[in-house]
Amino acid sequence: MKFTRIWQTESPAPTNAFLRWSRHLFFIIGILALGYVGFVLGDAKLYQVYQNRRFQRDLDALKLPVNSGESGTSPNLAEADRANESPRMAGREGFPLGRIEINAIGLEVMILEGVGVETLRRAVGHIPGTSLPGQEGNVAIAGHRDTFFRPLRNIHKDDEITLTTLSGTHHYRVESTTIVEPEDVAVLDDSGAAILTLVTCYPFTFVGSAPQRFIVRAHRSPA
Repeated sequence: MKFTRIWQTESPAPTNAFLRWSRHLFFIIGILALGYVGFVLGDAKLYQVYQNRRFQRDLDALKLPVNSGESGTSPNLAEADRANESPRMAGREGFPLGRIEINAIGLEVMILEGVGVETLRRAVGHIPGTSLPGQEGNVAIAGHRDTFFRPLRNIHKDDEITLTTLSGTHHYRVESTTIVEPEDVAVLDDSGAAILTLVTCYPFTFVGSAPQRFIVRAHRSPA
């Protein structure tokens, strides 16, 4: 007697189908995530280029001689008015206040008012309640450790920091770096001295919401 084996094709197990579709889903999510990151970084870079050009144009206009023979408002007078209005407008989230440069670590970025999500996505932000850039007192500036303030991991004592606004340029010298807890807001206190405090999250390589803060403290150099 001959036996004929009949092979039946079984449908894929539910688990295998789920894994197959999950693989495709995660691939799509990964592509979308990369696209979003690329958009965010590209938008921030373009914004910095635009604001830097505008800021430099304003600075150059302030240096031009006034031609009193021309009618209307001369460009440099218009920018002088803008420089004078900056302190009044500083309370507006996202208002451009100036530029910070640290040549030793290759950092150059525009400073905006406030520390909102959109502000820190495109620039570094002046912490409300502290002195305005260029003023006496404690000027505090915050930035993300994985974007604009990432170079701070390489900063050293005595590095020079240049803070430029439409009302003038100020030079600071790094005095110290410290690591504090998020609730330690004493670093923002005004001691009466002309100092600059830079704040970012720490550790720099931490994945997720970093548990501590990295503080750079600098004193303004004599004029």
